[in-house]
Amino acid sequence: MLQISLRWLLLALLLIAAPFLSCAGVIRGTVSGANKAGLAFANVAVRGAATSTGANEQGQFLLRLPAGQYDLVFQYVGYKQHIEPVRVPGGDSTLTVNITLQPEAYSLGEVLVKSSDRDPAYAIIQEAQQWRAYHKREVAAYRARIYIKALGRINETPAKIMGLFKLGPDIKKGIFYLSETLSDFSFTQPNIVKERMLSSRISGDSRGISFNRASAGRNLTFYENLINPGFSERGFVSPIAGNAMLFYKYELVGSTPQGGVLVHKIRVLPRRRTDPVFAGYIYIVDGSWRIHSVDLHLDKDAQLDYVDELHLAQQYAPAPGNANVWLIQSQQVTANLSGLGFKGSGYITAVLSNYANVVPTYPTPPAPKAAPPVIVEGKNAAPVGQETAAQIRKRKPDLRGLNAQVRKKVKQAARDSLKNDIFAQMPRGQVQLVEKGVNERDLAYWDAVRPVPLTAEETKDYQVKDSTEVLRRSRPYQDSMDRKRNEFEPINLLMGGYTYVNSFKKTSFYVLPVSRIFQYNTVEGAVLNAQATFRKRTDDRRNFSITPVLRYGFSSNELNPSLDASWQLHPARRQQIGLKAGRTIENFDKNSQVTPLINTLYTLFDNRNYAKLYRRDGAELSYLTEPVNGLTLLTTAAYFDRHELYNTTDRLIYDVPGRAFTPNRPVSDELADTGFGRSRILNVALSADFKPGQRYISRPDGKFNLGSKWPTFNVQGRLAVPHALGADVRYLLLQAGVRDNVPLGLLGASSFRVSVGGFVGKQEGMTFIDYRHFSGNQTLLAGNFSEFQLLDYYRFSTNNTYLEAHYDHHFNGFIFNKVPLFRKLKWQEVVSFNYLTTAQAGHYVELGAGVEHIFKVLRVDFYTALQSGQRLGTGFRIGVGF
Repeated sequence: MLQISLRWLLLALLLIAAPFLSCAGVIRGTVSGANKAGLAFANVAVRGAATSTGANEQGQFLLRLPAGQYDLVFQYVGYKQHIEPVRVPGGDSTLTVNITLQPEAYSLGEVLVKSSDRDPAYAIIQEAQQWRAYHKREVAAYRARIYIKALGRINETPAKIMGLFKLGPDIKKGIFYLSETLSDFSFTQPNIVKERMLSSRISGDSRGISFNRASAGRNLTFYENLINPGFSERGFVSPIAGNAMLFYKYELVGSTPQGGVLVHKIRVLPRRRTDPVFAGYIYIVDGSWRIHSVDLHLDKDAQLDYVDELHLAQQYAPAPGNANVWLIQSQQVTANLSGLGFKGSGYITAVLSNYANVVPTYPTPPAPKAAPPVIVEGKNAAPVGQETAAQIRKRKPDLRGLNAQVRKKVKQAARDSLKNDIFAQMPRGQVQLVEKGVNERDLAYWDAVRPVPLTAEETKDYQVKDSTEVLRRSRPYQDSMDRKRNEFEPINLLMGGYTYVNSFKKTSFYVLPVSRIFQYNTVEGAVLNAQATFRKRTDDRRNFSITPVLRYGFSSNELNPSLDASWQLHPARRQQIGLKAGRTIENFDKNSQVTPLINTLYTLFDNRNYAKLYRRDGAELSYLTEPVNGLTLLTTAAYFDRHELYNTTDRLIYDVPGRAFTPNRPVSDELADTGFGRSRILNVALSADFKPGQRYISRPDGKFNLGSKWPTFNVQGRLAVPHALGADVRYLLLQAGVRDNVPLGLLGASSFRVSVGGFVGKQEGMTFIDYRHFSGNQTLLAGNFSEFQLLDYYRFSTNNTYLEAHYDHHFNGFIFNKVPLFRKLKWQEVVSFNYLTTAQAGHYVELGAGVEHIFKVLRVDFYTALQSGQRLGTGFRIGVGF
């Protein structure tokens, strides 16, 4: 009886003590270099497990582990790997472990390099190139946890931006943005990432949710030929790309054993300063020829706007339980920034851990082809550095069937997924799921899960901003800040308009710039276009805007009042209604490049009244929605009473001899008399945009689309309904089109837009307003470089069939970066092609070539126009070109 009682007593004591014995202990410390300075973002991992973390900017780290004995692996690029055995006691304990890493002593060994031999690094890089395709796809799928921290700080501020605009009261030196996120994600070939955010924190904004995401770094793998980091218009060549030796020079610094493998440290240098390449070091594992780590940077030679220097570091390690598969452990991007008088810096660091469900493409890597040994000067088989390129090529692995094997393993991983797996349940296209409540975690939670400790600067930023958030959201504080923000300066009204904000009420008033308030045309004379926009945001993130307009023509003596309003119906989904009502003055072509400012200048100073206007009375109701991912629908219904207008003035500032204003009637090859007197129209329209494979983020505050590798397809129709409400117009216009932006690697990027359509069925009472117009341009100033630039505004307008195509290619410096002057100026080259065919136009073509990024914002193009092979004319165009 006593023995039984003792057994139960011992069992009870064990059950009581178990939670304390298994409670995770905390290991914290600092990873330093030989000079005792902290090694920023050093990697700390548990050998043989999926647990890892990273140090912060000061080299401090923190790791939570259950009680037990562990070997901690400390790594930093360029330093010797250090393994430290530790014992984590039971209970809520803290263990301090400070580690000093020694610089790696890389040895060239007995590699013999003659004056005629290339550096041994080239042979190592060639091996890495041959294995690049395999390592890019050596894992078919896996799961992991990712911690991301992003920080931006301002170091210097100007007195005024560009010497013109006063700084807002919110812009101060120090950290302006700090956020952390913790997420679980899955990876599946080919480069498909699905993520579920577990928690998010933004300094000073308890309601905010960070936009950190794992898939943002999917284009930063150096196993790709071209790295497209997202912060540059052009990509950068990987040091192990298939054509990398055309862009890089390599030097073998030395080799050293690390963790049971031999690692080669190779310095990579640009062959030409103008090339889109990195500089720094890449570390290659001998035998498997995989990337061990990278330590690379870009400087001002990379032509990055507002970036003085950018540094990129990555660390790889074997997957838990499989030494043949290596996965990224940590990644850091740091940058020094400057522009518009500001100087600053920032970083994004990501630490990956808890790898699980790792599905290798092959159980073991394919064996390389055997090659005969190379004997050098009576020695045994020569080191790899002494072999010729041809000899190395003989060992190229046989990767036939690799793609099929990847697909097979991906399907296997999908089958193995549990039915209640959150990633399997995510809809197609959804790359990140952010659920409500991720920003409601308390400080104790973050202290428990944060793998990278905060620096003293970051801790202070959180403390100050979080403690003052209630104050900063209070009405007295926001009103005081608004008084400074709302201070009126004439330059604002001249350049971009004036905005009056009430932050507490979430409202704003916006007034147009002077160039849009005061206008001039031959129909109305001097025009006062008084217009203001009121916007209101609700607590549930919906918004409403209303724009009343009072337009008065001093020559026509006519007041034209109108109203434009829109309302976002749903706080998260795209669902919006709009209303336009009243009396407005419209251009025959609603997409005309003749803006009010351009028309005013050419009318007053060049005797050219390009704008052709009519009056429109009535209303239009619209509804915009995205019923399913990738499909956007816009429906409109409108009734308008339209009136022809006539010139009422011929006043101007400069009179060009022999040139007179033209009547307020467009000139068309297809319709001799474009006058219409008065016309009433009732029409309904539907436009559908569809983008297959669209990727998106789901958040409590909305759905955010990220694009797709597929183009956008569009179909639309517009039907004029006769005899209802006095309408006297009948027609049906159908159109289909496709548009896309296509990255072409080092050659730059292209964009195209093609549309084909026509009027079908019976036509009644059609006016020239109802024709299909093609946006042309007859001025030196280009309103839109994606439209025609030499075409007469209305010459080829049609009520028949048509085909329209536009193509632009931006070389992003591919040519000009090789010209020292252009490269210094950061000018970039662009070419364009525009095409139109109608019954009257035949085959109309425009060919253009130009320069963009002049003073960062201007673009100048030269165009030649051809009609059915006959040259029509040439001309320069100037406009905005970022």
